[in-house]
Amino acid sequence: MKHSNKNLPAGLSVEPGTPPASGAAEGRRRLLRAMAALPVVALAPGCNLAVPGQGPPPDLFRLTPKSSFRDDLPEARWQLILEAPIANAGLNTTRIALQRNPTQLEYYARSGWADRAPLMVQTLMIESFENSGKIVSIGRESVGLRADFILKTELREFQAIYYNNGKPQAWVGLNAKLVQMPRRSIVASQSFQYFVESEADQLGAVIVAFDEALGKVMRQIVEWTLIEGDVAVSQGRPRLRPES
Repeated sequence: MKHSNKNLPAGLSVEPGTPPASGAAEGRRRLLRAMAALPVVALAPGCNLAVPGQGPPPDLFRLTPKSSFRDDLPEARWQLILEAPIANAGLNTTRIALQRNPTQLEYYARSGWADRAPLMVQTLMIESFENSGKIVSIGRESVGLRADFILKTELREFQAIYYNNGKPQAWVGLNAKLVQMPRRSIVASQSFQYFVESEADQLGAVIVAFDEALGKVMRQIVEWTLIEGDVAVSQGRPRLRPES
């Protein structure tokens, strides 16, 4: 049986031996062909569709070690290990924390520290101890030093606060414990904190305030550690390094 094409819509035909498609079936085929073309259009060059993960990279910041100390510090003849500060989850991050009220922690957008805050503080404190020129044998726990003392610290405050009715303030607070080895007894413990008001309500100015506040806290910790360690040494409690 031969089918005629004279009753089909313009532009459509059927091959001999193929029954003419119904209107509904042909409509479905047209819809499928149109949908198949969509991904090609979406990925065409020049399209402005946002892709997750793209965009400008975040601004990263690091702070600086302390390099000036009082002149009458004792010279350490003992070895010190400085552990990474412990911190709660809100501060144990690369994000720069802020508080608009005392009970809520937020973060600056598209910016961060170059390392997790506790690790950055540990590195800066080690550099600060070295910059004092009063101690040679200092390192991280991972380097395997046989220490006379371990300095354990807790990073309790490391955020900008906005609730003091003025410009933002950088608030840095650390608790320090000097532990004698090998008995692991605490020979001294003290908390240190400092507030520095930012010159402007801008992130760059807030970072400068953080740098000053942390610098003041690190100077206090370095001086306190050297003095307290010297007191412990004078009482004959730690194991002293043999002098060459």
